[in-house]
Amino acid sequence: MEPQKVLLYYGFTPIEDTAALRLWQLTLCESLGIKGRILISRHGINGTVGADMESLKKYVARTKKYPGFKKIDFKWSEGTGNEFPRLAVRVKDELVAFGDPSVIKVDESGVVGGGKHLKPYDVQKLVEERGDEVVFFDGRNAFEAKIGKFKNAVIPDVTTSRDFVEEIKSGKYDHLKDKPVVTYCTGGIRCEILSVVMKNRGFKEVYQIDGGIVKYGEKFADDGLWEGSLYTFDSRMAIDFSSKTKVIGECERCSAATKTFFNCATASCHELILLCADCSKLDSNLSCVHTGANKRDAEMVG
Repeated sequence: MEPQKVLLYYGFTPIEDTAALRLWQLTLCESLGIKGRILISRHGINGTVGADMESLKKYVARTKKYPGFKKIDFKWSEGTGNEFPRLAVRVKDELVAFGDPSVIKVDESGVVGGGKHLKPYDVQKLVEERGDEVVFFDGRNAFEAKIGKFKNAVIPDVTTSRDFVEEIKSGKYDHLKDKPVVTYCTGGIRCEILSVVMKNRGFKEVYQIDGGIVKYGEKFADDGLWEGSLYTFDSRMAIDFSSKTKVIGECERCSAATKTFFNCATASCHELILLCADCSKLDSNLSCVHTGANKRDAEMVG
């Protein structure tokens, strides 16, 4: 059996005919037996797909033939072949649902006015040079940080990407405006937009990790500044970067160490519950205990 892999990627470039691009991607993926989620907007493309390695290699080669996608950085990870139940290729107003497509402007070079990209090595170098002055700022939904984050990172209290604009505008992070702020997310796409929002707010020195947590983890595994597991928006739900990954998550019922999320048993709730193996065996622990109508962004792909 061919090795199974998962690809995570995005590319910002102006798209004139989103419907035509959708049809091309849909046809291409179906011809190669690829499943997953692909979002297309007038700003570009954002996807997470899975299949056997050879099929994905063909997909990458053909996708890169599109003029604006030549420089896309495709991030590879191990798969099982069962990460995605189906293929979904959709046209949306935004590649990441921040709630306002006008927040960013895109040209052939990518997002205009975003944070400076840092390679994983440059992140380490920045911390070595500036020490505790450097602030890591999590650009993901708060629940993702329960099982993995950068050490001493700021974790905004957000449940969806839509919350970030108002969260930054609230002023609660204005005391960080003069500090070097390193934003991070799974593969980098959310920080492309978050860094623009922060710079528009007056943050003077904003960075983003090139390739996100995925690329940082590939370089430093568990020997760097990252700790814990990485949440993924597919059936894996979490991946580790080495055999010595520290479990930092705590069971919501008994506080035991765990990195395993379970879907809430309440049909109307899309929240995830972090449970240890023992507590997950009790049906009562899978019932919703969350306040309000919390909804996980099911279409987030990186």
